[in-house]
Amino acid sequence: MESELKDLNSKPSQSKPVAPEPIHDEASNNDNRPLLKPDSTTPISSENLQELEKKFAAYVRNDVYGTMGRGELPIKEKVVLSLALIILVPIRVVAALTILILYYLICRICTLFSAPNREEEQEDYAHMGGWRRAVIVQCGRALSRAILFVLGFYWINESYRNRNTDEKSNNEKEDKNQTEGPERPGVIISNHISYLDILYHMSSSFPSFVAKRSVAKLPLVGLISKCLGCVYVQRESKSSDFKGVSGVVTERIREAHQNKSAPIMMLFPEGTTTNGDFLLPFKTGAFLAKTPVLPVILRYPYQRFSPAWDSISGVRHVIFLLCQFVNHIEVTRLPVYYPSQQEKDDPKLYANNVRRLMASEGNLILSDIGLAEKRIYHAALNGLF
Repeated sequence: MESELKDLNSKPSQSKPVAPEPIHDEASNNDNRPLLKPDSTTPISSENLQELEKKFAAYVRNDVYGTMGRGELPIKEKVVLSLALIILVPIRVVAALTILILYYLICRICTLFSAPNREEEQEDYAHMGGWRRAVIVQCGRALSRAILFVLGFYWINESYRNRNTDEKSNNEKEDKNQTEGPERPGVIISNHISYLDILYHMSSSFPSFVAKRSVAKLPLVGLISKCLGCVYVQRESKSSDFKGVSGVVTERIREAHQNKSAPIMMLFPEGTTTNGDFLLPFKTGAFLAKTPVLPVILRYPYQRFSPAWDSISGVRHVIFLLCQFVNHIEVTRLPVYYPSQQEKDDPKLYANNVRRLMASEGNLILSDIGLAEKRIYHAALNGLF
């Protein structure tokens, strides 16, 4: 259920979060920049590696395992890695698969004799009510946390940030909340670092995600994704399907905002994963519904292996992650962001302002690069290594 849907491109640049500016989110593509393509005929020499890392800093790995996870390891790290491969990895794989199968069986039982909700070529069980939905949600949250525990995330450090603002509009919103009660956000938005982000958000709020259409057909995971209420997209297609999905997401966000029993949406507005130190441009899919949003900032502190899925193969990343005895997640939850009328009228402004806020509160560096540049960087590294 990865959130990389479209190729966007611009000249890379970074700035400090104290002077910020707004996946490709899963529901919008409004960038008309020309797409850059890597020149496979031109080999990249090792002398150019530092220049590449400056240009594509948001995707550079800085852990012990080095670029693409193929760096030369010290003897001590090799010993630790060998022991973990023999002892720890088999235990974790068996435990995680057991939990996954258990949750699949729970979902299968709860959806027996129930027809999925079918709308706009989508299919989900998230609109199912009663005890069945309650069991799916509560077990899903608990078992997602159990998988994180199996993967070494024994503690999750969560903090809640109070926003200090002198803006009149925000003061008016706070006054309104005191008299009428807080509005429910229609969507949770988060920076995107790893596939582990999905497990955390499942354990925390069990939201609906945007996923590739092929995910619905996967063994075990397919049924679970339908119980989550995932919105499916055909990423390989360049037809009007994307516009249709954008409309479905917008309607689901509005529904979640107005109906407390409706599944809340979860979007990664950057549209791809970074190394966790940067915040890429936001696309407007999460902001088209004009509803309040709940910003959440994730970090994965590390000493040896970084859980960030930036510039490393999926198989190599999973193996190294399983070999790390202890992993960490730090979560910062910001207050619900209520858009002004100007922001409602201009989704780009709304997305930019939320992005600036998250960069400032999370001490993240703003970057102008996107998925297209990530692919260029990966192509260059694959030619180099």
